[in-house]
Amino acid sequence: LLPIPLTEMEDVDFEEEEEEEEGNEEGWVLEPQEGVVGSMEGPDDSEVTFALHSASVFCVSLDPKTNTLAVTGGEDDKAFVWRLSDGELLFECAGEGGLACSGCAPNSYLVTSVLCQLCAVPQGHKGGVYNSLLQWMEWHPRAPVLLAGTADGNTWMWKVPNGDCKTFQGPNCPATCGRVLPDGKRAVVGYEDGTIRIWDLKQGNPIHVLKGTEGHQGPLTCVATNQDGSLILTGSVDCQAKLVSATTGKVVGVFRPETVASQPNLGEGEESESNSVESLGFCSVMPLAAVGYLDGTLAIYDLSTQTLRHQCQHQSGIVQLLWEAGTAVVYTCSLDGIVRLWDARTGRLLTDYRGHTAEILDFALSKDASLVVTTSGDHKAKVFCVQRPDR
Repeated sequence: LLPIPLTEMEDVDFEEEEEEEEGNEEGWVLEPQEGVVGSMEGPDDSEVTFALHSASVFCVSLDPKTNTLAVTGGEDDKAFVWRLSDGELLFECAGEGGLACSGCAPNSYLVTSVLCQLCAVPQGHKGGVYNSLLQWMEWHPRAPVLLAGTADGNTWMWKVPNGDCKTFQGPNCPATCGRVLPDGKRAVVGYEDGTIRIWDLKQGNPIHVLKGTEGHQGPLTCVATNQDGSLILTGSVDCQAKLVSATTGKVVGVFRPETVASQPNLGEGEESESNSVESLGFCSVMPLAAVGYLDGTLAIYDLSTQTLRHQCQHQSGIVQLLWEAGTAVVYTCSLDGIVRLWDARTGRLLTDYRGHTAEILDFALSKDASLVVTTSGDHKAKVFCVQRPDR
């Protein structure tokens, strides 16, 4: 099957916010509250443990309207929608090959991606991708549109719920990470060959292409944008984080951890054996950026001076980091199964949360930063209540 070229996509208004719809709580199918664990042996700081998965839980996403529901996907080919307050199962969907990522859209659509198949879109879809491993996906912030990158180098954009789609053809290598810019008109995609492309979503053409010395010398692992979309931060296995102007497509800064700063430059296609950039992001209230490395280093960079401000060490590799909205607090999860909160102004560890017996693979933060939801290789998802003196 081949995707039908999208002609209607031009009708999507990427600038106007979708009107919020009333929640359809009556549509959920309630199930018995099995799989919810009340306590575990050893220290466990979590309020709720969801234990219906039978294998590693790869990903989590919260419903964007109320932040009261979570969807988790795992190696057991299942995605579960469950309630954060008590872990009650509300809905289940299954795939084949392991669910790699999942997400909830503002209009209450739920999408789960499957490692060996692709992406489950609502019934009646006209376009799909087959025999191509899905690498990432993200909902458009302003319209009922889903973007996803695949191992063949393409980025796909689906109009939901009818499934009309268009493709953005990249190089002949996986599209490893991507992000829709805040204006909703552009997206930045990173590739395995180290190139970066900024796409015009309406026209379907690349506005800027960064390659060679402007790109990375290894596969990209993560990408982030600042609040107004003027700056893009990209990370790679080459241990570099590059600051890019979204307007000009030019690299305006390069960050490397001090621990590997003396290493020789990697040749094209070579990867650092000991370290890589795993996650990064911008602070919303100060000119700061955080970069998390596989060697356990959390680096806080001052964007104004492009200098290292703080270096915070973890006991094991960082998997993901998230900034708390409206503050200078950054959250990290790591391979030691611990969630940590850091004050980026001082570099001080504020607190940590424990309870998993294996590595944390993903986590999500509620909008009011009162809850952290984690997924782990111990087959469990956990809800932690964040206690802060200033809250």
